[in-house]
Amino acid sequence: MKAWLAQHARCAGLTLTKLARTPLGSALNIVVIGIALSLPVGLYLLIDNLQTASGQLAAEPQISAFLALDASRAEIAQIETRLKQNPRVLRFRFVPRAEALQELKQSSGLADVIDSLPQNPLPDAFIVTAKDNAPQALDALRDEIKQLPRVVHAQLDAAWARRLDATLRFGRLVVLFLGGLLAVALIAVTFNTIRLQVLTQRDEVEVVKLIGATDAFIRRPFLYYGALQGAAGGLVAWLIVSGGVWLVNHNLGELSHVYASLFQLIALTPADSLCLLLLPAALGWFGALLSVGRHLAVIEP
Repeated sequence: MKAWLAQHARCAGLTLTKLARTPLGSALNIVVIGIALSLPVGLYLLIDNLQTASGQLAAEPQISAFLALDASRAEIAQIETRLKQNPRVLRFRFVPRAEALQELKQSSGLADVIDSLPQNPLPDAFIVTAKDNAPQALDALRDEIKQLPRVVHAQLDAAWARRLDATLRFGRLVVLFLGGLLAVALIAVTFNTIRLQVLTQRDEVEVVKLIGATDAFIRRPFLYYGALQGAAGGLVAWLIVSGGVWLVNHNLGELSHVYASLFQLIALTPADSLCLLLLPAALGWFGALLSVGRHLAVIEP
């Protein structure tokens, strides 16, 4: 076990030395990988923040439940009790007929016309806010409220919620597509880099094969090179995204103060950061494995 660990530690050290021997070329490859990775990661983080912020918007979708004109106080109290016991309801507000008429007079500018009406035509109503703003959950709660006794009509204003949900779903699809393309690009870049290294060291590979080295022994340094290059690109992407989040949050302070609403982007979580390092390393390792496996097969002493 110690010998195995020593061999891998030696390979890792040799790989770092190899990267240091060509600082400009290695740095350019790593920066290109980092910039490419930062695009889908930044978009993913933006969508995640939009989803979080959507739950904090003031314009929450509400369900208006209109009661029958002859609904009694006991029936209204029964509906109120049912709403309190409903686990899907975040909060609700009862709007009496007189209050609704007064609000209509103030907002419509038709006070004279309303005063000339023989009686109040507006019903009592409950304004209900749901715990879950997902369109499916809102539709289910509206249908449930419709079944309450003495509820004549239940109206849901969830157009903005549907548009936001559709936009976020489209954004996630774009992130997956872009991430898939860049993963293929990372494998291709690593494949080509390792191919050039194998061809450059062809004579050395032939010599070590002559003295009995196995393909696994020859392949190991190239795999480390691909993995370390991918991990370094992931680190650059993490620095770019984290720096961008810090810069945006730094400039959002004044804007949040103007609108009296504190909003800041949420940075990458430790789990996201770990994935950003490990996934490019795995892709680099896989690209190196494909390349060195293909080219070692045709190199024979």
